[in-house]
Amino acid sequence: MTQKVAVLGTGKIGEALLSGMIRAGWDPADLLVTARRPERAKELQERHGVTPVTNAEAAKSADTLILTVKPQDMGTLLDELAPHIPTDRLVISGAAGIPTSFFEERLTQGTPVVRVMTNTPALVDEAMSVISAGSHATAEHLAHAEEIFGAVGKTLRVPESQQDACTALSGSGPAYFFYLVEAMTDAGILLGLPRDKAHDLIVQSAIGAAVMLRDSGEHPVKLRENVTSPAGTTINAIRELENHGVRAALIAALEAARDRSRELASGNS
Repeated sequence: MTQKVAVLGTGKIGEALLSGMIRAGWDPADLLVTARRPERAKELQERHGVTPVTNAEAAKSADTLILTVKPQDMGTLLDELAPHIPTDRLVISGAAGIPTSFFEERLTQGTPVVRVMTNTPALVDEAMSVISAGSHATAEHLAHAEEIFGAVGKTLRVPESQQDACTALSGSGPAYFFYLVEAMTDAGILLGLPRDKAHDLIVQSAIGAAVMLRDSGEHPVKLRENVTSPAGTTINAIRELENHGVRAALIAALEAARDRSRELASGNS
């Protein structure tokens, strides 16, 4: 792998991406990083052997730029980068809610842009990264983005019109599961279990259920029915979930997340 890749605004997800790329075979000498704080840049250099540079230096020397700053900081970063990015650079955005047109309008005409929505399981190489092409990005650019983000999990190509929905489902998705585990742990304590035992029971159940969903090929309804015996404990629990509108609440929550993603795209902070 001889292409130089720069990660700009390297936080936790950016660092996870760097670490995954190195494990996947990228030479640290080909990886550049920028960080707001000099001590953070030095930390990344010492930990991973990557090269700290300025944003301008990254734009001039890297073949691919991965922008991982917060959405509200993206406009300022692009103003800084625009004079230094030639049209043969691939720009990958990891900012929630910002369309590729936002970048194309601020960069040199013809610059290829790819939009990626990943999530925090990148920290454990189990990310779900959703990839969309801008108007100037080719299949080769998409494949390159898949190669990079495939180092920390699974990738999926979607039309950009579906990105806000993917952000609601997958980008924010881990938080919903953490919330559910938190609630179930509290329930376990209410039922008389110590917190640590309730936590272990729920986490392993979640891992097992996820593996079954991934590997069995069965519809989730079928898997649920396999656990739900007539007049048993599970059906009584499911009845209470339905009585309390949990399914409707989840749908409403995902719609709210999608709508917020659209607000971010329109510039509403």
